[in-house]
Amino acid sequence: MSVIPNSATSPPTARTRSGWRGLVLRLHFYAGLLVGPFILVATVTGVLYVLTPQLESLLYSEQLRVPPTAGQLPLADQIRAAEAARPGGELAAVRPAPEPGATTRVLFNDDSLGESERRTVFVDPGTGDVKGALVTYGTSGVLPFRMTIDQLHRNLLLGEPGRLYSELAASWLWVVALGGLALWVARWRARRAAVRDLVRAEPGATGRRRLLSRHGSLGVWLLLGALFLSATGLTWSAYAGENVSALRASLGWSTPSLQSDGHAGHGGGSAADHDVDPAEFDSARFDTVLAAARAAGIDAGQIEIGLPAEHGAAWTVTEIKRSWPTEVDAVAIDGDTGAVVDQVRFADYPLMAKLARWGIDGHMGVLFGVANQLVLVAFGLGLITLILLGYRMWWQRRPTRGRRPLVPRGQLRRASWPAAIVAVLLAVGLGWFAPLLGVSLLAFLAIDVVLARRSRNVQSSNRP
Repeated sequence: MSVIPNSATSPPTARTRSGWRGLVLRLHFYAGLLVGPFILVATVTGVLYVLTPQLESLLYSEQLRVPPTAGQLPLADQIRAAEAARPGGELAAVRPAPEPGATTRVLFNDDSLGESERRTVFVDPGTGDVKGALVTYGTSGVLPFRMTIDQLHRNLLLGEPGRLYSELAASWLWVVALGGLALWVARWRARRAAVRDLVRAEPGATGRRRLLSRHGSLGVWLLLGALFLSATGLTWSAYAGENVSALRASLGWSTPSLQSDGHAGHGGGSAADHDVDPAEFDSARFDTVLAAARAAGIDAGQIEIGLPAEHGAAWTVTEIKRSWPTEVDAVAIDGDTGAVVDQVRFADYPLMAKLARWGIDGHMGVLFGVANQLVLVAFGLGLITLILLGYRMWWQRRPTRGRRPLVPRGQLRRASWPAAIVAVLLAVGLGWFAPLLGVSLLAFLAIDVVLARRSRNVQSSNRP
């Protein structure tokens, strides 16, 4: 993915005159060459994930859709039907049918499943017939096919260790994008080209110069998308994500949590979080709690009713509609009295919490429905093209062809002291906030040192 100036238009003296430009170019080169495969895999799997909602509806239409009926059975009857189909299951929550023709989801905990996975029984709300049972994942309740693609994108199906790949890609994507922009703007200024030439390929360019021109102009078009996906992707990461959460908490930007356990200072949870026997709760309570939540303003079609997290705690009713307009209000209901114990309204979220919610949903392609999907697919295809163009340029000037490097080593020493100090401090700060970025940057430096030593040894051995 490296944007490397053409030798015909950038003589050696010009290339080495600007220390910052040499630093950026060398960093852009190494990041593009070594991190590019991770970004490419994340992009391909991300595009696949964005396309899964419609495929999921087709693959699981038998479980998701039923003939619409004039009325619906009480939730208690639907739950009993699900429990009969899965005897001994530990009831966790219920998601009533959001619209006519859709099924009700009755969710059960299962110790044999992974984190955030639950066994879900699909019930016809009009007849009580069980339409099947599948494993669902997360708040979105995605089904097995989409869950597999999601895990492929998140961790390559390798579990927690595999998350390092996606965090590495998200950590470097914005660095590569901004570095490429700086190099492209510098090239544009050197050409004294018109403003419109910032966003279009150089007219009349041929050969490698044409590849570079297409790579640079395409990078400008994709810049905002790269920054957006990098920032939102880091919020899910293992190490940088913790720092993002800590920063949000310190600035008061955290998402408000529902207090449902009856004790001040503790957030709510689900029955899966505590030692509580779901059999102690009468299924009829679900209808009572739902009516109380509707009266309290929980009017979204897509909701989840959660059992009390512990003895003496409240029930939770949470809106789970993530498309625009966002509906994620939540209330805690006393199951005995129907009183609202606590409530969290999306309208009351801090602005940054709202932006985080919208950013994550936009990253997933669910915020604006099909339009969101189309934009992400177009971006993904553009980014794939950008990466392949970068590798094509590298291949044309690969070291085995015996060509002199466009940017020699030692660029940090060539930079002015202020620029060098800023570069080092910036690298340390970013490496602390995004640890994988820091570790991989050290790896790049180590590789550079090894290659430099190897080059000197080869030159020494060739001397007469």
